[in-house]
Parts: sequence; C-alpha cells; structure tokens
Amino acid sequence: MIRIANGQGFWGDWLEAPVRLIEQGPIDYLTLDYLAEVTMSILQKQKLRDPNLGYAHDFPPLIGRLAERIRERGVKVIANAGGVNPMACAREVRRLAPGLRVAVVLGDDVFPRIDELLAAGCEMRNLDTGEPLARVRDRVLSANAYLGAFPLAAALDTGADVVISGRCADAALALAPMIHRFGWREDDWDLLAAGTVAGHIIECGAQATGGNSQPDWSSIPDLANIGYPIVEAELDGTFVVTKHPGTGGRVDVRTVKEQIVYEIGDPRRYITPDVIADFTSIRIEQAGEDRVRISGVRGAPRTDTLKVSITYSAGWKSVGTLVYSWPQALEKARCADGIIRERLRRLGLEFEVIETQFVGVDACHGPAAAPCNDPPEVELRIGVRAADRETVERFTREIVPLVLSGPPSATGYGEGRPPVREVVAFWPALIPRDRVRPSVEVIG
Repeated sequence: MIRIANGQGFWGDWLEAPVRLIEQGPIDYLTLDYLAEVTMSILQKQKLRDPNLGYAHDFPPLIGRLAERIRERGVKVIANAGGVNPMACAREVRRLAPGLRVAVVLGDDVFPRIDELLAAGCEMRNLDTGEPLARVRDRVLSANAYLGAFPLAAALDTGADVVISGRCADAALALAPMIHRFGWREDDWDLLAAGTVAGHIIECGAQATGGNSQPDWSSIPDLANIGYPIVEAELDGTFVVTKHPGTGGRVDVRTVKEQIVYEIGDPRRYITPDVIADFTSIRIEQAGEDRVRISGVRGAPRTDTLKVSITYSAGWKSVGTLVYSWPQALEKARCADGIIRERLRRLGLEFEVIETQFVGVDACHGPAAAPCNDPPEVELRIGVRAADRETVERFTREIVPLVLSGPPSATGYGEGRPPVREVVAFWPALIPRDRVRPSVEVIG
C-alpha cells in the first residue's frame, strides 16, 4: 500500500496545505496540481516577457521550505508547476533546494510546432464548434498537449525527489506513483482506470474532504483546519480516500461522490491520455470514520489522440460595478444599467457582448432566483467585450459619472474607472498521439 496526498487543487490554493500534509502524518507521495487552461496562457505571456518565467512561482519557495522534511521522510513530490517553462522551474527548485534530485517531464508544449502540425494535416478543430485552428492561428498564445502518467512514472524511476511537468492530465499526477511502485503496464486498463479515479477524486484538493460541499455543509467541522485528501492505494486497484487524523473537514460517501461527478462528461467514457474509465462501474462504501473505499473500477483502451489545450487572444473586456442601497435598490440598479447602455448606443460603440448582472438578486441563479423585491442593497455589475481596446476603454469612462448623474445612493465603484484586460479564449482540440514526444531530464 502507498499513500498519495494532494496539497493543491489549483494555483492559488492554501499555501499551508502541502506543509501540513507532510508534517501531520505519513505519506509517500505529495502531488500538487497548479494548472488550468487559462493559467497556461497567463504563464505563456509571462514567458514571452521574460524567458526565465512561465511557471507557478509559488512552487520553488514551497519546495525550499519543505526540502529538509522531504529528505527526512522520503516523500516524493509530483507537480505540474512547470507550466510552459518546466526547466526554468526546475532550476529555481534546485537553487532553493540544492540537496534534492529533480526530474523534468518535457514534450507537452507543442506551441513551437503548430505550423508543422497544420502542414502535416492536423487541423486541430475546435471540439465545441468544429472550426479549424487556422481561423485563429495568428492569435494563438499557447498550445499544450495533455500528457499521461507514464512519463511522470518514468521520471520517478530516475530516483528523483521532485518531478516537475508542464501540462498533464490532472489525475495523472496520482496515477504515476501507482504505475511506478506497482509496475502497472500500459494495457492494464482496469488498474489504470482505478488509479485515474483515485487521481480524479483528490485532484481538487479539499473539495473531496468537505470543502465546497453541499450536503449538510454547516455541520462540517473545523474548515479553518481542513485536512487535504489522501489516497491509500493497493496493488489490485482498490483504494481508500481519507485525510490525516485530527484535521478538519469530512470524508464520507457524499463528499467523495460530489467530487467523482465533477467535470466528467459521459460517465461511461471518462477519457484520459492513459485509459478510458467507466465511472458507472465504481463501487463506493464507507469504511470507517473519514474513510471511503473505492473498488470495481473498469477501464477500456486509450484513444489514439491526445487533447491539446490551446489559448488565443480574443479581444478586450472590462467590468464595472456600482452599488445601490435601499430603498428601491433594484430599481436604481436597473435604471443605471439602462442609462449606461443608452449612452453607449448614442456614442455609436459596438460590442460583441454587453452583460449585466444584479448581484444580490439574480447574478448566480438568473431567472431561477427566488423573488427579492426590496433588497437592502444591489450591486450592478456590467461588462463588455470588443475586438479593439479603444472601444472598451471608452466604456470604462461611462460608469463613474453615474455617481452624480444617475440614480441616488451609488457607491462601490472602487478607485474609479475599471481596468481593461485582454480576453484569452480556450480552444480545445485533438492531435494524433504519435505527434507528441514526451521526454525526461534529470537535474542534480
């Protein structure tokens, strides 16, 4: 049996979680999941400005802080913190933790090869719209294939203390140690599916241990000290989801089920780079306090393609806010929205989107929101998107004037004009698996 813990569900998660996982009890592997699709584009822009950037800059100081404990306790760290510059991330880790052996998984970044792939007939059509990538080729910012667990396992095979990758499947971070320790083969479909389910359950950190959990949420104990998830994995593919004793949160069938159905699409065909997992085959049972056992997972052969996360520049946006207080807060906010829209129309400005929300009334639930006829306060949140920055800049000058020229009791407009930001859009696509060539380099 091996114990695999996950201490980060996204870049920006609780900084103390990885430290507590190592300090508060035994674990063999610590995984840290930093990357989302938009994160990759942000990191790519950082790298374009400075070739030494492009990775999750929180990660190297964390490893520097944990280096002594990692050595003492024999914990192996696997993280996708490398973003679009894994080698730079690894060099910084070595600088801050010179006694650790670091392995880097490369090959996910296909951005420099886009034209080569297009010329070879890889159209990289958008999975949602069917459009070919050529339509936005001149605006592409990043392109990263989702690697699977086997390159990560190969990195562990080098004896590395820390494995750093760029874009990989989230669940692969936890599946890799199972492949490494148990010797699972590339056609062990049921075992790989079980490891994928385990990785999927813990990939979002405390979302599996009571965080962001709907069932009986108010009784979940000590969320300020919430324990992050640990998988106790067995050679036969069965595993238990748990957390360290004495930590807050809760691990039960309900919290685990909530995470299982997170972003899975067709539950019978959860497609990953390593296997297709059948989530309808999962058997789940309570196995003690804060212990949930998973068994029975079935898998099918992997696909001959890999998903590619592509991002591209899609214009400019800005979002402004005004808060109106009782009485007639909602009426005031609606009136202000109408004034702004009419002024924009009279200016002849054209936007791809103008979106209004009334926060405190229906921003979350829309038309399904419960009636709220006379709220104590309402935030008008209005945003626009356009192809050119100048149009959006002009919009930003139409919010604050309403403080004196619109309905009464306006506040909540921050420091004045809202900022203008570039819109980075997501383009999911597929490429043949054999076009991606993972590799491993060891530093130190």
